[in-house]
Amino acid sequence: MVITHLQGVLTNLGLSDKEAAVYLTALSLGPTTALKISRVANLKRATVYTVIDSLKQKGLVNLEIKGFKTLFVAETPERLEGMLKRKTEELREVLPDLTALFNLKGGEGKIKFYEGLTAVKSVYEMLLDEIRPHEDYLVIGEQELWYTLDKDYFQKFIERRAKLNITIRLLFRDSRLAREHQKKERNFNEKIKILPSQTLLTTNTVITPEMLVIHQLTPPITAIVIKNKSAIQTQREFFEIIWQSIDSGKNLWIK
Repeated sequence: MVITHLQGVLTNLGLSDKEAAVYLTALSLGPTTALKISRVANLKRATVYTVIDSLKQKGLVNLEIKGFKTLFVAETPERLEGMLKRKTEELREVLPDLTALFNLKGGEGKIKFYEGLTAVKSVYEMLLDEIRPHEDYLVIGEQELWYTLDKDYFQKFIERRAKLNITIRLLFRDSRLAREHQKKERNFNEKIKILPSQTLLTTNTVITPEMLVIHQLTPPITAIVIKNKSAIQTQREFFEIIWQSIDSGKNLWIK
């Protein structure tokens, strides 16, 4: 069990299964021959020689000549820490390039996909973190389905959002919960309008100046985050058309 665990740790550090097996065998045997390593590690001798060459390049195995015999000696395990430090240094060197790729906009925006409720909650946290004072926070949504996912979390989210100095306007699908919430809109720094009763929604759409979030409320629970000025502007215009139509008493949804 211990050997299996150690082998797993070594492979996590970047060694192959065979490299881990040969290194641990050499470590336990002390100076030894390739034949003995092959027997204990249950590997072909030719394979052992190949693996030893690889471990020598990594600084984990050395040679010792005794008479006419060539013995293989595992280096001290502290060398593994040095190997890990080198990998960390290599990562630090390329980190700016990786970051540049991550931030690559691919035209004028980027799209990210989040799956599962925990990941989706991180999107809502990002919305609160990134919005600035006096900016618009617009929602076209279905509050009852939203609450079924985690009522406590989303209620606290609303309370935290209310403390921000932003303009919150919500278009809710008609429901008992939405109408109850509308009566308390001032408590949460919101303006709420109720969509026509025939409206069916399975997503929440959130629009801010920098983000467009489409949150799927039915399984699988997912969210798509779009940072694209054209897409955000189009959805904002769509929101304004619906908002104004409810203001004027014109129901655009009646056929």
